[in-house]
Order: sequence, then structure tokens, then C-alpha cells
Amino acid sequence: MTFIPLQERLRLLVRLGDYLRERPEPLATVMETSQRDNPWFTLENQEGSLSAISDVLLRPEKLEAWLAPYALEENRAPKTVGLVLAGNLPLVGFHDWLSVFVSGHRAQVKLSDKDPYLLPHLTEVMALFDSRVSGYTDFVSRLRNFDAVIATGSNNSARYFESYFGKYPHIIRKNRNAVGVLTGKESGEEVFLLGKDIFQYFGLGCRNVSKIFVPRDFAFEPFLERLHQDYQHLILHDKFRHNYDYNYALYIINKVDFKMNGCLLLTEDRAIASRIAGLHYSYYDDLEEVEAQINARKEEIQCVVAAPGLLQLETIPFGTTQAPELWDYADGVDTIAFCNTSRSVGSVAAGFKPVVTEHAAHRYWTTILLATMPWSKRTWAT
Repeated sequence: MTFIPLQERLRLLVRLGDYLRERPEPLATVMETSQRDNPWFTLENQEGSLSAISDVLLRPEKLEAWLAPYALEENRAPKTVGLVLAGNLPLVGFHDWLSVFVSGHRAQVKLSDKDPYLLPHLTEVMALFDSRVSGYTDFVSRLRNFDAVIATGSNNSARYFESYFGKYPHIIRKNRNAVGVLTGKESGEEVFLLGKDIFQYFGLGCRNVSKIFVPRDFAFEPFLERLHQDYQHLILHDKFRHNYDYNYALYIINKVDFKMNGCLLLTEDRAIASRIAGLHYSYYDDLEEVEAQINARKEEIQCVVAAPGLLQLETIPFGTTQAPELWDYADGVDTIAFCNTSRSVGSVAAGFKPVVTEHAAHRYWTTILLATMPWSKRTWAT
């Protein structure tokens, strides 16, 4: 592994962002292969992931604002960080790989068999920019000789991860989903945007809305009509339709009350996670009740979607769940802090739980400042 200074690594990432925005033929070929082997990875869904990475994550001002609070030093004694990546969405593990790369460590990556092509292609492209990049990532069938690990999976697989990786510094992620809080006064545009949070990537992501809280007088009919108007095309996808039909039959057989619109099945259910093509809802009498429920179940919730100022909780606007910023860490666990504690991952205590060291508002204004600053006057965080 040949050392690459941080400033050069960041410039390589910016070049990767340019490459993704161009959508050249080699990338298109890899996308076609991914779609063929995994029908959930439609070209549209892959486009969504690539756009989120290139347009949100790999902008120079975003990268600089993200890393500014950490005062990263040049890492000439890299460790090996094992990454067990999920495969529910295209490139869902990119941010973990990115955190390891900008921290100067070596990533040992166990890919999901559902997403085996995209990340290797991106690292190969970066190696064409600079051959030294190849030493920063190894793709393996099994993790070996690593110093720390970040593993993402289901609640079930997390138990095995805890058993296998528990003696190492680790971040282990379980199932989470997003929830939405509605008042019944949402405009048609807001319902459309909420539909994006529900349906994008067929609802398979941890940031997809799988449950909504609604007042007792909520009018479901116009809500369902608008969602059908904008998202009925999803039922033409074979795997999505099969899940819809299966769940419909299951509810009929089990005599479960439900509402439907031809592309979505709504059931009143306390659970946060819902089935594919399904959405849970719960009624509320006042918003304090909702806030209490969300706080009590925060370990199951990735983010909360609501109108600005509606809740005394951190929320995000409708339509933005699948476009997180670099500093919107999964499960709220700061991967940059994890990778850089004591400048040696191997020395981090196994129970380490990093804290966010800087408020998001600082990064927001830093981003705005850098976006308006001439390139020649920018300096990379070192």
C-alpha cells in the first residue's frame, strides 16, 4: 500500500464524482450487468444511487465541510478496516468505504452477492486515475487479519456479527426504517414527495418510510389516490408485483383489515418495519404522543419525515430521505470519528461509541461558504 496524501485522495474523489456524472459506457455496462443479476437494481434505481453519490457526496465543498471539524492528520500508519456491506440498495455501503478511504486506512470489503459489481468498478476507475488507489481496497470472500470492522445487516445477522466481531472495535448495524408524521393538511406535492420516501428503491432501504403517524380524522382516500397517480407504474415490476400480490392474499386469508390503491397496501400496525409494497400506520391524538413513541423507539428509526417545525424532534423534509448528506451518519454513529480515534483504529475499545463532534449547522454554513469561494482559494482539510 503506497501512501497518498489526504489532499490528493480528496481530489481523486472529486474526479470520481465527475466520472459518475458523465455516465460513460463502461459504467453503463456495469449497470446493465447489475440489473440483469439483481432485478431490484433497475437502471432507474442505480441512477438514483449514483446521482446521490456524485451530486451530494462527492462535491469538493461538501467533502471539505464534512472533514473540517475533524482536523485529520496524514495517516502514514494505516490499519485494516473490515467492511461487511449490505446489498439492499445499489452502493448502499459506499459511505462506509468512503469514510475508511478519507481516513487513510485500508478497506477489506466483503461485498453482498446482491451488489458485487458497482463498488469494484468505482475503485478500478479511481486506480486508473492514480495506481496507488488499488492498495487502499481489497475485495475478499471472508474478512481476515483486520483491525476493526463495520458490518451492516439484519437484526438476525447482527447477532452473528456481535459474536464474531465483538472482540474487535466495531460498528454493527441492524434493521431500521424511516417514519413519517402527517397532519392531514399536506398538499398534493407533499404527498408526492412522501411517496418518493416510501417507494424509491422499492422501499428496500433503511431510510425508506415504512410507517406513518396520522390524526384520527385522516382522509386516506385522497392520500391513496395521489400515491396511485404518481407511483402506479411500480406494479409493472415483476418482483414488486409478486410481493404486492402475495401480501394482498396473505391479508385476505388472515382477515387483516387493510386499505389499498393498486400499488400500496396500508395496515394499522404498531410495528415500524413493513412488508414490501406495504405501509403501516398508527393514529395519534396529539403530537406529544407521537414524539414520545418516536423517542421510545429511536433504536428502530433511521430518520423522521415531517413538515418543518411540526415536531420538537430532528426531522427532515418530505422527499429527502434517500439523499443524506455526508454527515448524516447511519444510526447516528460517526464513522469518521470511529476510524480516527487515537489515530489508530486498532487501539479503539471494543465498546467504542463515537459522538458527533460538530453540529450539522456548522457544516451547512461551511458548505455554503465554500460553494461561493473561488477554487483557487480553497484549501483541503489536512
